[in-house]
Amino acid sequence: MDTGALNSYLPLYVRAFFLTVRIGWTGIALSLAIGIAGAFVLHFKVPVLSKVIKAYVELFRNTPLLVQLFFIYFGLPKAGIAIPAETCGILGLGLLGGSYMTESLRSGLDAVPVSQTESALALGFTKRRIFMYVILPQAVISTMPAVMANIIFLLKETSVFSAISLMDLMFTAKDLIGLYYDTTECLFLLVVFYMIMLLPVSMLGSFVEKKVRFGIYGDQV
Repeated sequence: MDTGALNSYLPLYVRAFFLTVRIGWTGIALSLAIGIAGAFVLHFKVPVLSKVIKAYVELFRNTPLLVQLFFIYFGLPKAGIAIPAETCGILGLGLLGGSYMTESLRSGLDAVPVSQTESALALGFTKRRIFMYVILPQAVISTMPAVMANIIFLLKETSVFSAISLMDLMFTAKDLIGLYYDTTECLFLLVVFYMIMLLPVSMLGSFVEKKVRFGIYGDQV
């Protein structure tokens, strides 16, 4: 292992790391917003929109992110819609993640007893307030493992952004390997930075899940 090469490449990986994190977490935020909206539509069976959401979920869950990015980055300009690479990455990750988040949150929403919705309606709550303050908190608790798994999955999917010329971690590694042939050093740094990005998220997810479950069931222990 050439420590001189590691020190030389480190600033490039740091820059790529922050770009990857920024795009990744912005895309995740978009996916959560889409997931909440989509789950709301599917749970309450909103006419027409529910069919649109189902079609969207099936389309994006059954096509690779790379294909979606190619369509957005290379295909849309043919129709006169040019999107910057970074925005393309955020949009692609958000749409892919939104399809998974929609299904995860919908399953959690459907698991909430109907009697709670009926009780809230009897108290005069609107459907929006029932969703936000009665159903959604319980759904989030029950779907926390799936949501955290989706977040980790989406962060790992950022590795395909190099295909649309984004200087992310994977692009940096491949570029340096192609230029200097320091394969071991470049891959080592790539693994280290992905661990830095993913391991805290995994640990935080496990911690939050335990805390949430203890808050619900702690009195029964």
